[in-house]
Amino acid sequence: GIAGQGNPTLLNEIYTELYITESESGEISNEHEVRQIETQSRRAATEDTPIKCSYIFTPLPGQDKPIRTVLTKGVAGIGKTVSVQKFILDWAEGKENQDVQLIFPLPFRELNLMKDKTLSLSDLLHEFFPEAKEMEISSDKYKVLFIVDGLDECRLSLDFQSNVRLCDVSESATVDVLLTNLIVGNLLPSALIWITSRPAAADLVPSACVHRVTEVRGFNDPQKEEYFRKRISDQSLANRIISHLKSSRSLYIMCHIPVFCWISATVLEKMLSQAESGEIPKTLTQMYTHFLILQTNIKHEKDYEKNVTDEDMIFKLGKLAFQHLVKTNVIFYKEDLRECGIDVTEASVYSGLCTQILREEFGLYQGKVFCFVHLSIQEHLAALYAHLSCINNNVNVFGHISKKRNLSKVLDCFQSNSPEHFSLSDVHQRAVNEALQSTNGHLDLFLRFLLGLSVKTNQSLLQGLIKQTISSSDSNENTSEYIKKKIRKISSAEKSINLFHCLNELGDQLLVEEIQQYLRSGTLAEDKLSNS
Repeated sequence: GIAGQGNPTLLNEIYTELYITESESGEISNEHEVRQIETQSRRAATEDTPIKCSYIFTPLPGQDKPIRTVLTKGVAGIGKTVSVQKFILDWAEGKENQDVQLIFPLPFRELNLMKDKTLSLSDLLHEFFPEAKEMEISSDKYKVLFIVDGLDECRLSLDFQSNVRLCDVSESATVDVLLTNLIVGNLLPSALIWITSRPAAADLVPSACVHRVTEVRGFNDPQKEEYFRKRISDQSLANRIISHLKSSRSLYIMCHIPVFCWISATVLEKMLSQAESGEIPKTLTQMYTHFLILQTNIKHEKDYEKNVTDEDMIFKLGKLAFQHLVKTNVIFYKEDLRECGIDVTEASVYSGLCTQILREEFGLYQGKVFCFVHLSIQEHLAALYAHLSCINNNVNVFGHISKKRNLSKVLDCFQSNSPEHFSLSDVHQRAVNEALQSTNGHLDLFLRFLLGLSVKTNQSLLQGLIKQTISSSDSNENTSEYIKKKIRKISSAEKSINLFHCLNELGDQLLVEEIQQYLRSGTLAEDKLSNS
């Protein structure tokens, strides 16, 4: 919801320790983040040395060099920002890192709004932290830590090859120049720097500037159970939720991501505590569709004057989600919302779907920053937008995008067709092509959701929320056949596995037989596929 003062839950009461390890620097993955989670779930824990969040600046036994700059990477919703908050809380309560006198958290989503400003590092800190005005941060009197959270959200042009060299905290420059000089060590060389990032953006900072790379792996299996037992006060209900999630491998693997645990707990707590709960979600699409409906119902319990229908707002949010997913943006500003016809005040009512961060929390005076609660929610809404655009409006969203944004090299095969020739199967096939052509797999989960939304059980779930023409099962059969042909042709094991997940979302009855055929072809090692 809107980030502001309310009734806070104590972080110490609900915090579940995350699995953090030292990682190979420079190892940037081009897989979709959910595939990375699935890959990690197969990795033996004994391969890695866990590091407690509070000790990320402490060298491991046998490491004697001091650590100035730490880069912590992890997929969306894995717990990077919560780790930062826990580090600061333990420091503020006098429990850890007491050699550090000052900590300055500088989130990129806030820094982005200052990209046109020219100011000194001292002035920048005074804008964020007015109380720091009297402190001489340039002297060695204070040990200072800067936490630069969310490198993947950066809209500044960080040029580490630039010849602009700053050594004085009172010297003015643009914010991107201040940051690069701080990270490189020209400004305040004795200060500690902690950068957090999603994996795809981690290479924005040259490895020569980073002394340690850590990776937040989220929850291991015991931590998953601990989360649900802390989150759900009724322990018998918590046990039922854990059992249900364990019965679906794809759902249980996703529980490595704390945000997915929260989504699952929200949905399953409600459903399993009701006498007639309907079909319990077994696929990702079912889980997220239930979550969307729940959040919309929560909004209705609030006191507000309704100026926009649920259907309109969900469609507009879906448009925002889709347009920015293809650009790989996860944060939005007021102008982005306006472009999609969203009124900022109305968006704040839909607190379960959109999160507002108020700049005033940081002593600043400009607008608001928006993001979806999690990247996977953005992907689900984007898929819903693509689905509804086709079945209700005869629009193929990929036709628009490829003309405007040159999303891929695929020719717009629907350009010459009249709108009535579009079928859901056409859009599905186009989406499969786009996902396969993506170098970083950023459309993989979107594709799973898009195909899952065409299944009748999910369409029925949404009927009360959104008017839609129910699509025929013929479309899904055509899509399944198209995917199976693609599986036989492509050489990438990772892309093949995602297509098998897509067949699972479609409820393909011959999925097991298809996997067995695929294994007989020798394209993929059996142990890799069975684990996935």
